[in-house]
Amino acid sequence: MNRRYRRTIIAGNWKMNKTPAESKILIEELKPIIAKAKWCETVLCVPFVDIPIAVRLLKDTRVAVGAQNLHQNESGAFTGEVSGAMLKNAGCKYVIIGHSERRQYFGETDALVNAKAHTALNAGLRPIICVGESLEQREMGLTMDLVSLQVKAALANVTVEQLRKVVFAYEPIWAIGTGKTATSEQAAEVCEHIRTVIRKMYGARAARSVTIQYGGSMNAENASELLAQQDVDGGLIGGASLKAKDFIAIVNAANQ
Repeated sequence: MNRRYRRTIIAGNWKMNKTPAESKILIEELKPIIAKAKWCETVLCVPFVDIPIAVRLLKDTRVAVGAQNLHQNESGAFTGEVSGAMLKNAGCKYVIIGHSERRQYFGETDALVNAKAHTALNAGLRPIICVGESLEQREMGLTMDLVSLQVKAALANVTVEQLRKVVFAYEPIWAIGTGKTATSEQAAEVCEHIRTVIRKMYGARAARSVTIQYGGSMNAENASELLAQQDVDGGLIGGASLKAKDFIAIVNAANQ
């Protein structure tokens, strides 16, 4: 982490878990601790149906609410979809875009990720843009090339002013939901590379202000080591964000 130039952000991604009643229980368990974090921003990215209760319970705290997806169009005949304006009006501050599960199971392309990033920015939301490689791609030595392409595609036609609101999350696909975690060295190497790509696109001053998270089985045990890396500015937390004790430990590690 480097708080001199950028904010540390710990974001919980609940995925398709927790009913509104269940979310109320978890938030009330988390709230007394995570709302006191001074040195990192905390975000809960919850299912659409949980957004209203999360916003209500977290009002006037340091904890922001985020969504896990949005449609690339502002409105229209897109049954079952949710727009950026709807999320903003509901009280969301962040939205996850291009998560590997969206890319893998729903066919989201780099071009669609870019379209959604623009939609989020235009709606006044902060996009958390996910990039990362599969195990096969890593073993073939394609990690840096693939991540470079994903970053460049996601930022196509994004202005330097808009870049200030963008967050990136490096999530090696082989470490998501598997219990495997990139070593601190591997995480640091790719996060540094992401910043290098941004620097070549926008310059050093802009690049050093971008928050780059690590996502991929960050947990209470490994959070401190991962967050100690210069270019790892937080975490996008999956399974551990559903366990109050574990998520609190990660927030505490980021708040040191």
